[in-house]
Amino acid sequence: MAAVVLTLGLAMAAEGYMNHMSGIDQPPAATSRDAGNVPRAVKDGGPVVDPVGGGVHTATPAKDSVALAFDDGPDPRWTPRILDVLRDHGAHATFFVTGDAAIENPDLVRRIVDEGHEIGIHTLTHADLAAAPTWQRRLEIRAAEKTIAGITGQAPALLRLPYTSRNEDVTNDQYSAMRTAADEGYLSVLTTVDSGDDERPGAEAIAEKLTQPGLRGQTVLMHDGGGNRSQSVQALATALDSAAGRHFTTIGDSVGVDTMQRAVLTDEVTGQAFLWGIRVTDVVVGAISIALVAAGAITLLRVVLVMIVAARHTRSERRSRAAELDVSWLHEPRRTIREPVTVIVPAYNESAGIEAAVESIAASHHQVEVLVVDDGSTDGTADLVEALDLPGVRVIRKANGGKPSALNAGLAAASHELVVMVDGDTVFEPDTVNLLIQPFTDPRVGAISGNTKVANRGGILGAWQHIEYVVGFNLDRRLFDVAECMPTVPGAIGAFRRSALERIGGVSDDTLAEDTDLTMALCRDGWRVVYEDGARAWTEAPATLGALWKQRYRWCYGTLQAMWKHRRAIRQEGAAGKLGRRGLSYLLILQVMLPLFAPIVDVFAIYGLFFLDPVRIAVIWVGFLAIQFTMAAYAFRLDRESLRPLWTLPLQQFVYRQLMYLVVIQSVVTALAGVRLKWHRMERYGSLNAATASTSRV
Repeated sequence: MAAVVLTLGLAMAAEGYMNHMSGIDQPPAATSRDAGNVPRAVKDGGPVVDPVGGGVHTATPAKDSVALAFDDGPDPRWTPRILDVLRDHGAHATFFVTGDAAIENPDLVRRIVDEGHEIGIHTLTHADLAAAPTWQRRLEIRAAEKTIAGITGQAPALLRLPYTSRNEDVTNDQYSAMRTAADEGYLSVLTTVDSGDDERPGAEAIAEKLTQPGLRGQTVLMHDGGGNRSQSVQALATALDSAAGRHFTTIGDSVGVDTMQRAVLTDEVTGQAFLWGIRVTDVVVGAISIALVAAGAITLLRVVLVMIVAARHTRSERRSRAAELDVSWLHEPRRTIREPVTVIVPAYNESAGIEAAVESIAASHHQVEVLVVDDGSTDGTADLVEALDLPGVRVIRKANGGKPSALNAGLAAASHELVVMVDGDTVFEPDTVNLLIQPFTDPRVGAISGNTKVANRGGILGAWQHIEYVVGFNLDRRLFDVAECMPTVPGAIGAFRRSALERIGGVSDDTLAEDTDLTMALCRDGWRVVYEDGARAWTEAPATLGALWKQRYRWCYGTLQAMWKHRRAIRQEGAAGKLGRRGLSYLLILQVMLPLFAPIVDVFAIYGLFFLDPVRIAVIWVGFLAIQFTMAAYAFRLDRESLRPLWTLPLQQFVYRQLMYLVVIQSVVTALAGVRLKWHRMERYGSLNAATASTSRV
């Protein structure tokens, strides 16, 4: 029962639980424990053992009785049938129940007591207490005891250790476990006759052992759980039909001991609390299990979907580019965008990379006007740009007001209808601007996202971000393009119609993700937003985990703000409705809800490695990694990137992924708390230069 194990948590030792999970019919392998110093009184005594103090007391059933014991139940398939047989023949027995089975079948436990039978405990999870440390022995015994007290209000005094049989076979470790049980107030019960019903030899063979001569004064072991017990039921009925004066009774009655007493109030109350805790945990485990399956299905669906759609998008782009190169019978090329473009570069203390950024843009093959909007920099950013003295490059100085205000200032000063916005830490390839604006041939297009590439991809952290950009960002953007629900045109590279921006009031400062907010506003105004994978921009990624945390925290929090701001798009029609029902739903499920659920997946995976089936968990993890690798390799192929960085993908699962979902958790908590997050400016490293665009690609 998963809920029982989860309630016990990491306190359960792996070996005991693995024995239970692997099937209680199979005893553990014999070990060197079988040699020993078990007292002779145990070896030669009766099956009821009480190792108290420095001595050992044993008891044997009376000569006119047969003590009948059932292990491993209760089982709703077989226990009721066994109880029916016993009732019909006026016989009684002792039922050694496991705590987890009792929790699942409390009505059967009550029926056992109500019909005059005896309850003994068989540990909580059928763990091999001989192989367990003392703390686990006590936990298994006490938890089973609380379970019975909570269900029946009774305190049993008998215990049968799993995997024990006759007195002469008791090992040192089994005797040690008996002493632990004695410390908890329990008599340990062994067996003198094993019916062998656990091996299912046939009802006749089992009945033969139950009817053999000289059975009086014996303790007979049978099973009402742990497998198919139909033979046990049939054999019991046959034996009782031909009892021939044999008196089948409980172990306590056979040795003259009252083993069922009223539980003390505290035990009964704590037992009931334990049962309620198990029930609640059972519901939680069930819900989590369903959610895990759903999460896995959604993840797999996303992989298949983005790969299929990305392939379609790429084929469409290639056909479009081939058509542009085609010459019609009039020998005139297909119409392309050739009008000048204004490139706006908002800059605040960007001295580390502003020169490389401006030089690369000014070297574009397309005619550009470059507006560098210095937003109150204190590091001489504007002076560096002016010193370049490049044609078509103009510096606008203004007091610090934030990135949205800098972009709006650039829009106000722009000379052209088509505008490209680029961060101050980004460099362009010579063809980037020309390729970026070509989708504007479609008058429905209001904005275009370019393909952002990580320039400083050296080292593991750089490789991880490189993988994320190629797979997590650009592959998804192909999907958003085809689905017409693009939620973000990145600040590193995006093209816009100035008239479209003016219609929505320019760039808003309502959120920390002004690029996402702006894109969603354009979609809600009816514009199409598309992705142009050939337009590449090279940007600096955070070089430390701390810097990465700050950047992603701002991105995630700002995205949540933008999603909330534009939530009414779900009820709209047209382009706005596509954004709401497709784009926002995708972001909510894949980028918010799944990351929130990710810690539970990791905890279950770790728990499974220790307490469930480590091989199965490892196979699942390898399969998950193989799916991720396949998707990553496909994305890299589409982007014409080398596969070499993918060697870091397995390591990404142990640091980077946890960092990303912790960022989401912190962002959600911050948003729910109503805290206004401040802008976190990313540290610049000056790793870019004008040649980066042509040399960084490997």
